[in-house]
Amino acid sequence: MENTLISFISALRNADVRVSPAETLDAFAATNLIGYGERDALKRALWLTLPKTSDEKERFDRCFDRFFNVDAIEHRFETNDESPSHACSSLGQLLQSDDSAGLSLAMAEAGQDANVSSIQIFTQKGLFTRRIMERMGLGDLNAEIAGLRDGSLADIELAQRLIEARDRLRGQIRDYVEREFLLHADHDGRRLREEVLRRVKLSNVDRRNFRHLKAMVLRMAKKLETLASQKRKVFRRGHLHVPRTLRSNMSYDGALFELEWKSKKINRPKVFAICDVSGSVASYARFMLLFLYSLEAVLPHVRAFAFSSHLGEVTGWFEEHDLEEAITRTLKTFSGGSTDYGQAFEDLHDLCLDEVDHRSTVIILGDARNNYGDARKNLLQTLYERAGRVIWLNPEPRASWFTGDAAMRAYLPYCHQARVCNSLEHLQRLMTDLVKLGR
Repeated sequence: MENTLISFISALRNADVRVSPAETLDAFAATNLIGYGERDALKRALWLTLPKTSDEKERFDRCFDRFFNVDAIEHRFETNDESPSHACSSLGQLLQSDDSAGLSLAMAEAGQDANVSSIQIFTQKGLFTRRIMERMGLGDLNAEIAGLRDGSLADIELAQRLIEARDRLRGQIRDYVEREFLLHADHDGRRLREEVLRRVKLSNVDRRNFRHLKAMVLRMAKKLETLASQKRKVFRRGHLHVPRTLRSNMSYDGALFELEWKSKKINRPKVFAICDVSGSVASYARFMLLFLYSLEAVLPHVRAFAFSSHLGEVTGWFEEHDLEEAITRTLKTFSGGSTDYGQAFEDLHDLCLDEVDHRSTVIILGDARNNYGDARKNLLQTLYERAGRVIWLNPEPRASWFTGDAAMRAYLPYCHQARVCNSLEHLQRLMTDLVKLGR
């Protein structure tokens, strides 16, 4: 337990909470009295011992909640009632049992055993992910899967379900390692903070890094705005505008002193950006709205919409208010309902269907989790047939697109592109593509 407290104090220091050696000894004395059994009592004791200023106490609260809470792993292992097969390996049984709490505990114990808090650079993420999986029993699970493949049809089906569950677990462990890196790494020293934030999942970025991410997005938008504003001309041999050149040089008795070149007309696309801000994507919603705000600077014809159930336009808020106020208004107004993509598409049709044409790009930001409601795919089909491009940006990994209440299978035929989008790097690629489209 002493190592746990030492790791926590290290995380506090990286969160800009000053902890002296004397205060560290006081924290050890407090934990010896309180113990680790009562989380609230431990938090109060350390809160009185370690942070000093109001800012430090606020950072302490966030750091404590992240350090002493392992997020429950959302784990979907779809069983086949007709199959009598059951996993034999310990990890396989855990995956098959649908015990998310047990899986979270196993991951935390394996992470501590792998010393994940010592991660030094972001490129070690794969190494620590593999170590944690191995300590959770990956070797036995892989051996069991190999054996099941030579068995009966029911065994083969079980092997496939174990493979899918193993792949989802790997993604969840990568998220866990990312959070540990952001919690413990010393960004003020040799670490390249911006390179990390560019690649890390947006849902894993803690509040103390929000301002850095916001600044990066706005700088990225500024660069793309400069790129988008440049007037493109074609200056190639053989691309003279002959009639215009002859007219310009008539006063020179036909001598070609002034050459006129053909220029390419810039046809800016109209963009309709639709953002799901419901609870299932709450950890991404703020950054997706930040992306919408950035689009306003890059492309002049952007209309922004938000929804959880009913959809409404928020373009004016982003034009009239500063970023934080616009995002706060949007989340307060639209994030409270139960997710209903069918209703959102119906509202979009009512608001602006007549304005969607072949020059339009429709961008949908959301996980397509529709609470098993009517997907109303015919409404998206109508948009697909009218628009030049329909792009779906899903923050979930592709392995989760067709699980549970996700309606991506119904929507995919009516998307020109569908991408995983859960990092700043993904957003940057999309914005660059949009600028190129409009040049």
